[in-house]
Amino acid sequence: MRTNKEKVVKLSILVEIAHPLVRIPSLNHEGKPYYFPGVGGITYNFGLGDNAFAMHGDHIEPDVSTKNKDGNFNSTCMTLACIGNEATVISGEAKGLKGFVIGKHGGINHILVYFPEKEKLTIGDRIQIKAYGQGLELLDYPQVKVYNIDPELFEKLPLEEKEGKIHIPVTAIIPAHLTGSGIGSTNPAGTDYDINTHDMEEIKKHNIDKIKIGDLVAITDHFSGFGVGGFKKGAVSIGVVVHSNCIKTGHGPGIVVIMTSPENTIVPVLSDNANIKQWLVTK
Repeated sequence: MRTNKEKVVKLSILVEIAHPLVRIPSLNHEGKPYYFPGVGGITYNFGLGDNAFAMHGDHIEPDVSTKNKDGNFNSTCMTLACIGNEATVISGEAKGLKGFVIGKHGGINHILVYFPEKEKLTIGDRIQIKAYGQGLELLDYPQVKVYNIDPELFEKLPLEEKEGKIHIPVTAIIPAHLTGSGIGSTNPAGTDYDINTHDMEEIKKHNIDKIKIGDLVAITDHFSGFGVGGFKKGAVSIGVVVHSNCIKTGHGPGIVVIMTSPENTIVPVLSDNANIKQWLVTK
């Protein structure tokens, strides 16, 4: 597939491991309070490839949560960081350890990073990311917008071109009515938006309860070309699952959009094996 990869700018951005934050109590959509963890930190027992519904918490972020302490710089980092970008620890006992960006979480504005080892990492360790991907274009499909994915990772996705359409494997197809928090955000290159999981029977009907961190999923009738989650009949968006389920009204597992089309140029194909982890380890 032809892209403008050779023209896409690669920049260094700097973040550090963020301390966990809790908002206790957390209220679910029925007003029931819960007293459990939330975002941030180094999550030792939840990460890339784990079921998004596995943990007893709210907006649990996988692996390592990072941000730049300067709010202005952090907004830049959130926009420039792309899934699949190489991340290198540049301070502390784990200096030199390499990993990959696996998502970003709007609102709290954390960049989520996978490292093969976490035990030597500490809060405050600095991480340099090779931000690369924003500006990637598909030369033969100008109607398809691409965001938030490293061009080298994009090239590893098992895409198929058939009769002017792009076929892509996904683990779930999410109808527009099951989306929630984040819709209407103006910058699809700097945030995520959530699956609304209050009706678990409807979630199970679409096998969304099986999704894992790092899964590719499709959202139907949503176009995110000029904002997040605009309803448009026939549109398709492809995203990556980036954080856990949530109990708050309108929330659920977070999705970062990587491809979106206002028409059915993108064709999602259900697959049990559509997770970025397999392509990251060979990137």
